[in-house]
Parts: sequence; C-alpha cells; structure tokens
Amino acid sequence: MRKKIVKVCRYTLFTLLGIIVVFLIFPTWTPRIEGENSISRLERMVVNGEKHEVMIRGMDLTNPVLLFVHGGPGYSEIPYVRKYQRELEQHFTIVHYDQRGSGKSFHFQGDYSNLTTDVLVEDLIAITKQITEKLHQEQVILVGHSFGTYIGMKAAAQAPELFQAYIGIGQMADTIQSEVETLEYTMQKASAAGNTADVRKLELLRESIERGEGLTPRTYVQKYGGSARLINENLDYVTGFLFNSEYNGLDVIRFYAGILQSQDRLVGESLDNPLPEVVDETRIPTYFLMGQYDYMTTLNAASDYLDTLKAPEKELVVFQQSAHYPQFEEKERFAAWLVEHFKSN
Repeated sequence: MRKKIVKVCRYTLFTLLGIIVVFLIFPTWTPRIEGENSISRLERMVVNGEKHEVMIRGMDLTNPVLLFVHGGPGYSEIPYVRKYQRELEQHFTIVHYDQRGSGKSFHFQGDYSNLTTDVLVEDLIAITKQITEKLHQEQVILVGHSFGTYIGMKAAAQAPELFQAYIGIGQMADTIQSEVETLEYTMQKASAAGNTADVRKLELLRESIERGEGLTPRTYVQKYGGSARLINENLDYVTGFLFNSEYNGLDVIRFYAGILQSQDRLVGESLDNPLPEVVDETRIPTYFLMGQYDYMTTLNAASDYLDTLKAPEKELVVFQQSAHYPQFEEKERFAAWLVEHFKSN
C-alpha cells in the first residue's frame, strides 16, 4: 500500500512539474483574423539594437494604423487587450508593442540601469518607421495611455512628420498637481466611507506628495474608484496571463521583473520633469481623452495642460462613465470617436 501511495505521489508530482514547464515555455501567438487582406502577428522586431515584441492586428491592411504606447511604466497591454479592440480591428490596423525592458521585451541578461524616457522615445520613433514601412503607410495615429502619454508626447514633438495625430488617454500633465488632486480625492472618499485608518495613512503622505517625492498609493486609488469603474483591470491581467495565447508563464515573470527594474526610476523622471515643461507645443492635431473619474492622471491637470499647449488643432474629450481606462470602459464610444475622426470610408 505504501509503495502504491509513493507511486501515485511521484506520478502527481511529475504531472504538476510537466504542467508548470508547459505553462512557462509554451509557444505564444495571436489568434488569426479571417480576411483576404487581414493581419494578425505577434513577432519580435529589433529596434535600436534591442529585441521588442510587437502585436499587429487588423481586418484590412489598407486601414489607418493606430500605434498604442502602453503605460505603467512597464504595464504591457498585450496580455489582455484583444477583448477590448474587436470593433477597432474592423476599421484600423492596431499595433501594440512591449517597451524596452517591459513584458516580453524584458531580457534577463539586459542592462536597464540607464533606461530613460529619452531612450523609450528613440525606440518609439524607430518602431514607427519600421511599422510604416512594413504596413506600407505614410503615417500612423499615435495613441498613448497613462505613462505612455509621457513618451508619446515627446515623440510627437520630436518627429511630427511620422504621425497623423496624437491621442492621449489618461494624459499625464503636471504630475505633482495631479497627485495632490488624487490625494484629496482618495482622502475624501475614505472619509465618506468611514475608513479613518486610510485617511490617517494618506495624510501622512501629504508632504512628500506635495514635494513631488512620490505618488498616492495606487491601491487606494483603485479602492476608491479612481482607477477603473466599469472594468476590473487586475482581473484582466490575471485572465490574460492564464488564458490568452500572447503570454506564457515565462513572459509573466518577465512582466513583473521589468516593472521592478525600471518603474521607480521612470516615475521619478516624470516627477522631476513635468510634461508641460518638457513639451509645450505639438505640430499635429492633439486630443486628450479623459475619464471623468480618472484619479490616476486627473482630468483637471490634463485640461490645464491642454489649455497652455500649442497645437494646430486640439480637443479635450471627456468620457462620463470612465476613470483611467475610457478606451476599455466605454469601448463602443471610443471606437465610434476614432472612426468619426480618422476613418474616411
């Protein structure tokens, strides 16, 4: 009987180890889009000497190209974004890429000690040139989200000839202004909910936030509805990691390793160099798409920034039901807005 139990335990152990190994290293891909002129690729591109993972999806290669710059820093959206872009794929060719040192573009032997937003901007410009050549397009529509707007705005200012327009979702602005507003919001919500312990903890952070030495903890922003209201962004990542084909277990490890390597440094750069002081003019149409309840990057700060920004055309679009993810929380309105502004046929 004992030998039988040992045999069963060994079999179970080897089975579990096999499952873990498969989870870690199974081949990754993005599902096919049916259509004579469609594209659905998950591939590696060498950009400025560094391997970057890129996902390209769309029904018709003649459609305009949307190039998305993810936020974080380090928070690739490739693991889960397909669920929110099915309508967009009918009208646009959608490009997502994992930034240097992020997600599938993180390499364990890589040196990211000198990673800056300038490096990420150089990568973005180089990727744009490769994408336009690959897809036989003259320009792309540049879409930044959250921290990706810091990179996107700098790229749009440096190389406007590459971009038809710039769209900032959850647009960064004066980070200190935004964080003070976020602190006030979370404290107000915590007080209204009777969570006095949260109020005390947040109040202790006031001086450091006002000095630009840190952010309002995102756990509190999420807890009090300033991150997402109509989606569960954490669950999206979990289900994407577990069930979508674009990431395997090793990629998940890369994802979190990349965040640990570079997030604090890049966030610190944005605190020391507020975006309105870095980019005060764009020479392409510029649109800020903001959720009414966004307290990751606040609506007031973005609006103030747009007021001072010089651009040939600019517009603030407010999504009334959303927080930091209007492109997901109100995906139908987001798609309709893009089609109205950029799809001519």
